[in-house]
Amino acid sequence: MSETETRSEAPRTAPAPKPWIEAIHAYVPGKSKGKDGRPLIKLSANENPLGTSAAALAAKAAAPALYPDPDSTALRAAIGERHGIDPARVVMGTGSDELLNLAAQGYAGPGDEVIYVRYGFSVYDIAARRCGATPVVAPDSDYGTDVDALLSLVTEKTRVVFVANPNNPTGSYMAKGEIARLHTALPSDVLLVLDQAYGEYVAAEDEDGAMALAAAHDNVLVTRTFSKIFGLAGERIGWGTGAPGIVATLNRIRGPFNVSSTGQAMALAALGDPAFVEASRVHNRDERARFVEKLEALGNHGLRPLPSQANFVLILFEGALTAETAFEGLADRGYIVRWLPGQGLPQALRITIGKPHDMDAIAEALREMAESAK
Repeated sequence: MSETETRSEAPRTAPAPKPWIEAIHAYVPGKSKGKDGRPLIKLSANENPLGTSAAALAAKAAAPALYPDPDSTALRAAIGERHGIDPARVVMGTGSDELLNLAAQGYAGPGDEVIYVRYGFSVYDIAARRCGATPVVAPDSDYGTDVDALLSLVTEKTRVVFVANPNNPTGSYMAKGEIARLHTALPSDVLLVLDQAYGEYVAAEDEDGAMALAAAHDNVLVTRTFSKIFGLAGERIGWGTGAPGIVATLNRIRGPFNVSSTGQAMALAALGDPAFVEASRVHNRDERARFVEKLEALGNHGLRPLPSQANFVLILFEGALTAETAFEGLADRGYIVRWLPGQGLPQALRITIGKPHDMDAIAEALREMAESAK
């Protein structure tokens, strides 16, 4: 029987999505309300508790409601000046999420493989499936990235490897030597995407060498965002840097006016306010340390905070108090955090570092719940 005859006997009644699209589990954002619709203090989305730079807010008010510069020329120049990068090697995205998707779309497709680590950012799986590629998940090492595990899965079908550093949602961090070792061992035709959404929170002496790799090699893309330390999550502004060929590929397939006029103006102003960025970094460093110290005191109750270089802490619940119970208990007390059973972490909560009194209240609530758990 011919294909035409088969189709005529069983006609489709609606457009059918590609099978790899149907396999995607849509991204689930952090919640901001309780089950009853009550607004809660939101520590589920890794937003900046200090808000947004006053300079950026002023720029927002003055931005025109016109089509934006499609090339984000002034913003790319400012990024280049700040990081010592040729602006021609900078590509802008609607958040770094767009660039992650474009990287997979530009270099992988049906029959290809995209590798990322277990407990990695959930967009990596979406990016791989969206272009028809096969996602390949590498085992972790105590919730962190294992270079040898990643490399053991590389085959002739591998086209893209995603690594977040610091990693989301675990907060783990790979040192410069490990990043270099991973890159050196990868075939030159495999694109290594180093996702540095939380890169500005890392101390200068601990930087991982990703920018230098992107400047020196043809198969490295580094992505960053204005959503985290710059406090511009609502504007959706990301950027990446890599070899001219990579930048050209992503520019071919990105949205033509992907970064709004308001977003460009705010990001440009935010780059010109380094004092706000430094204050945000110091606040995060100090409050994270205080919070972790309080959590470590609950180790005898089975709470284990993982080491973090980001603006959040992932807490494992390995005792009588479960992560789900703690999640509900914190919501009852007015706080929404991130419970991650959908990412294979039903035993964990990811908690954004917020204001001092909020972190103290959460630590005290966890202590109370842990001590009363049976």
